[in-house]
Amino acid sequence: MSVKLGNILVTGTAGFIGNHVAHRLLQAGHRVVGLDNFDPFYDPQLKHARIRRLGGFDRFQFHELNLQDRDGMAALFANGQFSHVVHLAGQAGVRYSLENPFAFADSNMVGFLNVLEGAAKTGVQHLLYASSSSVYGANTKMPFAESDVTDHPVSLYAASKKANELMAHVYSHQHGLPATGLRFFTVYGPWGRPDMALYKFTRAIVEGTTISLHEGGRMSRDFTYIDDVVEAIMCLIPLAPAPSQSDASDRPDISHVAAHRVLNIGNDKPISVATYLALIEEKLGRKANVREVAMTSGEVMATWADISALKQATGFAPMTQIVDGVGRFVDWYLEYHG
Repeated sequence: MSVKLGNILVTGTAGFIGNHVAHRLLQAGHRVVGLDNFDPFYDPQLKHARIRRLGGFDRFQFHELNLQDRDGMAALFANGQFSHVVHLAGQAGVRYSLENPFAFADSNMVGFLNVLEGAAKTGVQHLLYASSSSVYGANTKMPFAESDVTDHPVSLYAASKKANELMAHVYSHQHGLPATGLRFFTVYGPWGRPDMALYKFTRAIVEGTTISLHEGGRMSRDFTYIDDVVEAIMCLIPLAPAPSQSDASDRPDISHVAAHRVLNIGNDKPISVATYLALIEEKLGRKANVREVAMTSGEVMATWADISALKQATGFAPMTQIVDGVGRFVDWYLEYHG
C-alpha cells in the first residue's frame, strides 16, 4: 500500500548521513525540514558546505536549533505538521565519549527525549532514529543479529544508543508512536566525517603524515557505503512497524507489545582495517606512513551485520563494492580540498 509522505523532518542535516538523506528526499520531490546546530565536534565549515548542497531546493526549510532546547523543539513540532521524522542528529564518536561524556547525555538522551515528545504529541506516522552497531558491545557471536542480547556496552556512546532504543520502545508502547531504530555499521563515503578512518587515512597519505593504526589494522569493520544506507532508509520511511501478533520469537526485529523495531543497516561483508587502508593507498597511488598502536578503550575488534531482517522488511540489500565506495570518497576528498 502506498503511503503519502507530508512534511518530513530530518535532524542532523548538516551531518554526514542526515545530509545525504535530506538530499535524496528532496531529489525525490518531498518537502523536507532540516535541523542542525553546527556543533564544533568537527569542522563546522564542512557542515555549512553540506547545507549549501540543499540550498537549491525550494522544498527545503532549515532551522538552526539545539536538540536540548525543549521549548524550541516543542515549537518546531507544533508548527511543522510532520508526517515522518528521520532523526539522525546526535553526538557521535566512541573515542570522543571518553573525553566529553556530558555531550552524549545532553544530545543523545535529553535531545532524543525532546524528539520523542514532539513526535508523540503531534501524531507523527513513523519515527526513524539513529542507533549504532556499537550497541552489540562485548558480543562475540558473528554476525550480529537484532535478536542478540545487547546488555554489555563498552562505551558511553554505545550505552546512549541502547538507551535510545529503550526510550523509543516506551514511547511506542505508551503513545502508539511507530518507531524504527537504525543500527548503522561504519558508514563511509563522500562528505563523510573527518574523525572517521577513511577521512583520516586519506588526509594523512595526501599530507604525508603518520597514521596510528590500531592493532596493526587487524580490527575488522562492516563498512557500509552511504548510498546504500540512504536507499535502505528511503525504503523504510513508508514502512511503519506494527506490534507483532505473536510472542515475536519468529520475528525478532518486531516488538510484540509496541510498534517498534530495530534493524541492522550494514553491508554483511566485513573487511580488516588494513585492507581498507590498502584500498586507499591503491587509489591514491602512494603508501601510508604507519605506526601500530593499541586498541582504544571502548572499541571492539570486529563488527558484522546480519541484514536478513532488513532484506525481509524492504527487499533491499547493499550493492556497493568497497573498492568503488573508497574510490568515490577519495575523488570527492581531492575535489573538496582542492
